[in-house]
Amino acid sequence: MKVAILLLAAGRGTRFGGSVPKAYLPLAGVPLVQHAAERLARAVDLRAGHHLVLVAHPDDWATWLSPAWPALQALGDVRLAHGGDTRQQSMANGLAAADPDVELVLVHDAARALVPIAATRKCLAAAAAHGAALLALPANDTLKRVANGLVTTTVDRTGIWQAQTPQIVRKDLLLRAFAHAAATGFAGTDDVSLVEQLGAEVAVVEGSPYNLKVTHPPDLALAAAILGSGLLDQA
Repeated sequence: MKVAILLLAAGRGTRFGGSVPKAYLPLAGVPLVQHAAERLARAVDLRAGHHLVLVAHPDDWATWLSPAWPALQALGDVRLAHGGDTRQQSMANGLAAADPDVELVLVHDAARALVPIAATRKCLAAAAAHGAALLALPANDTLKRVANGLVTTTVDRTGIWQAQTPQIVRKDLLLRAFAHAAATGFAGTDDVSLVEQLGAEVAVVEGSPYNLKVTHPPDLALAAAILGSGLLDQA
């Protein structure tokens, strides 16, 4: 099935801090977004009819994106789209830059630079079979609900999974989900939640503990340690 990858890199990274937009933070001398794109291109061949749309903030193009652009284009069919004010708008903008005959839409966060390649391929197969799928990990820690700094209850973690990206949806189903979200005013915190609102099936594929999202400075140091460890050869 023909795949369009929407690589979302328009976030400002306010929780990380600093002057560099999060997608362009250097990891072993290479921007996070480039690491993510290169690993996605290993999971989905961008020279075989599939393509990647980088959804970036226009303010970042000249200063931050331009130095990485030649390496990104060397991966195959790589395109550029404007980031929107919301995640859903960024996804819609990215999809508008994709070919109309795309069948599967893979959405990934540039802040997750260490994409698990084998798991992503399994997720593609699951989305093709079920209509939508995501990578996730089962929750291992005890979960507490907290209010005003005090525990209110312990949450039963049975059946609880922590969502990751990539998240992959059949294009026709995603368009229906966009329309339903717009009509109902629903704003999802992740992509397949839009599909869940339709009552449609979403498959879960076990992701990787190395597929961390860089949110705070220690996350970047951890990503660098993982990258240098050779552990990604197994992911």
